[in-house]
Amino acid sequence: MRTRRRAVVAVLAAALLTLPLAACGGDEKAAGEGFTVGLLLPSRMVPRWEHADRPLIEAQVRKLCPGCRTEYANAENDVTRQRQQMISMITKGARVLILDAADTRALRSSIQEADRAGVPVIAYDRLAEGPITGYVGFDGLMVGRLQGEALLKALGLKAGQSAEGDNVVMMNGDPTSPNAESYRKGALSVLTGEVRIARSYNTPDWSTQNAHTNMNAAIAALGPDRIDAVLAANDNIAAGVVAALKSAGVTDLPPVTGQDADLDAVRRVVKGEQYMTVYKPFAKEAAAVAAMAVAVGRGEDPRDSATTTVDSPTTKRIPAVLLQPRPVTARDVERTLVKGGLYTTGQICTRELLKACARAGLTR
Repeated sequence: MRTRRRAVVAVLAAALLTLPLAACGGDEKAAGEGFTVGLLLPSRMVPRWEHADRPLIEAQVRKLCPGCRTEYANAENDVTRQRQQMISMITKGARVLILDAADTRALRSSIQEADRAGVPVIAYDRLAEGPITGYVGFDGLMVGRLQGEALLKALGLKAGQSAEGDNVVMMNGDPTSPNAESYRKGALSVLTGEVRIARSYNTPDWSTQNAHTNMNAAIAALGPDRIDAVLAANDNIAAGVVAALKSAGVTDLPPVTGQDADLDAVRRVVKGEQYMTVYKPFAKEAAAVAAMAVAVGRGEDPRDSATTTVDSPTTKRIPAVLLQPRPVTARDVERTLVKGGLYTTGQICTRELLKACARAGLTR
């Protein structure tokens, strides 16, 4: 069975290398017709991929290119599966790929194969290594800085006002993601010298369960009453942190950060269980990557869709669109998320949250 599988993958890989003329060829008329855009997302663990990014990108591709179709695949945090999905899409004739890599370094060889096949790859949300054609995402360092600044504010501190007696636990993201390292560096640029980083953990797969396990370890090491704040890299991680603290009997929860403005996290923010989240306007990100993908699929220069350039460990001056994240505390939910169209007040304010919503200025 294993031999057969290797044979199938080898056949697909060989087929991939025969595609340059088919993928790149065609006259101007063909370039103006519909084509297939491959969309590869990394997991279902983080809610935004299926609930926001996928439908938004698919809708934007249809809007910009009514004759185009989107071929979708989710890697389920499996790099081998994502490699196979890329090969499958290229052999089926996808003209351009939008890739949010399950592992940005491990996918380098697959991106090189796509490049040899004449199929451009646009990195989405995570800056993949290899010869990518463009990148659309957010400023990861800024995300981390916003989280760090929020914790200092919650602790009643200002930059330059040292309070090294305050114990902060850092719950970082998945170590295979370059974004996780950017978030960590951005947060440390604000927190270093201002507070004491008492414990720091990585969270494989951005998993709530892994975060819960790590937070239990921090509580055991420090004591439940000696944790003054938690820098949680995203909302999935924040969920595990909050659950661990509550299980340990902590009723006066310390400030906990997050990211992605997941609906459950927004409810925690309103309720006071999570201090803040970082909102990344997914609709703008989806629109930007769809516009670049359709343009590149039509043979246009990606620089025409870009607003700046970025460097990866392997490639310099990649045409890019970098969007700005926004911090969201309870008082920001209405003006940023409700007025911004992400959620309605009715979606956020469940029956048990009506009093908390009223305190936050959210009324049905």
